[in-house]
Amino acid sequence: MPALIRSLLAAFLLIAVGGLHAQERTSPTLERIRANGGVYVGYQERVPFAYRVEGQIVGHSMDLCRHLVNAIKAQLGLPELKVVEVPVTAASRQMMFEAGTLDLDCGPVTNTRQAQGFVAFSVSTQATGIKLLVRSDSGIRSLRDMQGKRVVTVVGTNAEAYVRAAAARQGVNPTYRLGRDADDALRQLQNAQADALVADNVQLHVLLMNMAEADAGTLTVLPDDVAVEPGAIMLRRKDPLFKQLIDQTLIGLMKTGEFSRIYEQWFMAPIPLNGKNSKRLMLPMSDWLRQLTLTPNDSGL
Repeated sequence: MPALIRSLLAAFLLIAVGGLHAQERTSPTLERIRANGGVYVGYQERVPFAYRVEGQIVGHSMDLCRHLVNAIKAQLGLPELKVVEVPVTAASRQMMFEAGTLDLDCGPVTNTRQAQGFVAFSVSTQATGIKLLVRSDSGIRSLRDMQGKRVVTVVGTNAEAYVRAAAARQGVNPTYRLGRDADDALRQLQNAQADALVADNVQLHVLLMNMAEADAGTLTVLPDDVAVEPGAIMLRRKDPLFKQLIDQTLIGLMKTGEFSRIYEQWFMAPIPLNGKNSKRLMLPMSDWLRQLTLTPNDSGL
């Protein structure tokens, strides 16, 4: 090979390797945030994670995301970086990431291996059990008591798939109904159109919190989990440096105890509600989530 060609080839390889190294040191998301002069934070309204009180979006997930935004500001050296809160839906958030109109989604969004083909996830910030809510006088104490009985789940959730799989494993064969939303599913349970309402534990406790105390006392959340969903902050794919910043910030909150403090504030202490006195969810941190704070990971279902 002539010397000139060898020299040109060597120079090309140096440029290519240098370009790869530069690419590894660059975060497309951070560069987009710098160019836009703001960070676009997605949220889906749901008590106590993100919801509106007196015109402000507050909640557990929003508090976590404020720490993440502060980390982004520090990383970019832009303390005055604006924050744009963007309402999203389960259907729209993925498209908004692909279109570049979201930088992170506060969630928590259920982390699944299927979804990982389109978006990335932080280490888990939530681990929610899927449970049964029953009438206290029903005699139902576990899923094993549901043979031939009626299960209602909320349309558009994964609850029916979870309870079907769990029932099949236990050799139980209930019948299944759908509620238009959580309130409709609750009415079916209270009106004896269904024998159990299956949903995630947080949603069940929100329903009970919003009921009159006497009515809530007629219902019981059963202790066993049908399944457990890991929830996390959703991020854009193929941006390892940005994910590293988000993960390191969340893990730092877990190590210092700030993560637990934020949890206690929103799940155990009185929380603000529009037009109502503050109420408590009284939902202690699950063993699943406590373990995730000790051994953080981003594993999906």
